[in-house]
Amino acid sequence: MIRKADILNASILIVDDQDANVILLDRMLKGAGYVSITSTMDPYQVCELHRNNRYDLILLDLLMPGMDGFQVMEGLKEIELEGYLPVLVITAQPDHKLRALKAGAKDFISKPFDMLELQTRISNLLEVRLLYKEIENYNKVLEQKVEERTEELQTALSEIKIMKEKLETENIYFRYENKMKHQFENIIGKSDGLKHVLYRAEQVAPSNTTVLVTGETGTGKELIAAAIHSMSPRKERPLFTVNCAALPSNLIESELFGREKGAFTGADTRQVGRFEVANGSTLCLDEIGELPLELQAKLLRVIQHNEFERLGSSHTIKVDVRIVATTNRDLAFEVSKGRFRQDLYYRLNVFPITVPPLRQRKDDIPLMVQSFTERYSRKMGKQITSIQKETMKALQEYPWPGNVRELESIIERAVILCPGPVLQLTDKLEISSPALSSTVRTLEETERNQISKILSETKWRIEGKDGAAAILGLHPSTLRARMHKLDITRPEIK
Repeated sequence: MIRKADILNASILIVDDQDANVILLDRMLKGAGYVSITSTMDPYQVCELHRNNRYDLILLDLLMPGMDGFQVMEGLKEIELEGYLPVLVITAQPDHKLRALKAGAKDFISKPFDMLELQTRISNLLEVRLLYKEIENYNKVLEQKVEERTEELQTALSEIKIMKEKLETENIYFRYENKMKHQFENIIGKSDGLKHVLYRAEQVAPSNTTVLVTGETGTGKELIAAAIHSMSPRKERPLFTVNCAALPSNLIESELFGREKGAFTGADTRQVGRFEVANGSTLCLDEIGELPLELQAKLLRVIQHNEFERLGSSHTIKVDVRIVATTNRDLAFEVSKGRFRQDLYYRLNVFPITVPPLRQRKDDIPLMVQSFTERYSRKMGKQITSIQKETMKALQEYPWPGNVRELESIIERAVILCPGPVLQLTDKLEISSPALSSTVRTLEETERNQISKILSETKWRIEGKDGAAAILGLHPSTLRARMHKLDITRPEIK
């Protein structure tokens, strides 16, 4: 609502080349109570004055020497881009009135002045002008609020999207965690070697210390990692696992640290990395020895400073993640060969736990055989109630190069083929360790020669339709891992 005081405080500019008219209008306005009055007899000054002061009303004489009122209005239109000209024209020419209104003036008054009529028109025009300005201000405030609210909503939407991505990823791991929930109970055995491993796991579990679990393939290193997590203060959240050997080298970085949309060709969406998802929980880096050398420095920084950047972003993300790493490699040897960073090795090797191979835990074999037999019998609807002593003796004497994983596979196959209640082995087990070692060396030599031959034929091209990996029927990352293990390197071109 426009008050009388608002109208009387409005700014008014008088423009007339006649000194008597200027004095007359000035006295009339002051007598009516108006307090902000400016005047000029120079039409060339009008636009500059209005640009600096933005008058609420301009009383403009049309007939002036050098520059008439119509030319002045054209200049004012360039200032008032929204088209509202706060102009009341003063003229003695009847034919000028309609022309002035078409030019943009809001009203006109004829000479000689009727003072009462002039005061009324000025008051009405100022009230309209002030209402117009008030609406403009309301619109600006409203637009500002809409803009701020839009930004808030966009920020909230972005946060919801990130939370949704995290929840979706967590749900995947939570389902996996439910399957792994009782893995500590599934660590079968009572040998001194296994008891020592579990004792070490129980010692380190309550802390946030980085743990390195080492051991041969198939010994159950991931079960020890799960046991450490399940006994830790972080057990309310799922354990997150990344298999460093299973991921292609060009995707490991985005998998671990995440990526922004457009970070590289094919990155059509933003991806939250495992470190970000595992914030507040434990991250198991399975087969850490397979991690490419170029990513080891970035991993070292996360372990040391608990911070990283997504691929394609400069924004630093802080996390609280406990690391449990597993490997079947001798990392000290890998360091000496320049294939693993020494500083990262020291960071990972804070609390090492070595899982002994199955051949050093022969007392655990009967318990494992019984457990696996019961599990697969129940799964296949069979009733297998006993195992021959000769069978158990053969199982205990076999050196198990594939460890627990190999034993479980042998028992599962035996259960499938077992015709009655007594478990019988379908596989002929080699019980001579020296003969087995010789065979392994022969197989390794054969594998090395075959891989080297195919690489030579493909001119050391690994990926692609005609690459060595496709010919050998292997994933490129698996082939690289085998080359790494067999110490196959490309010969220097002379």
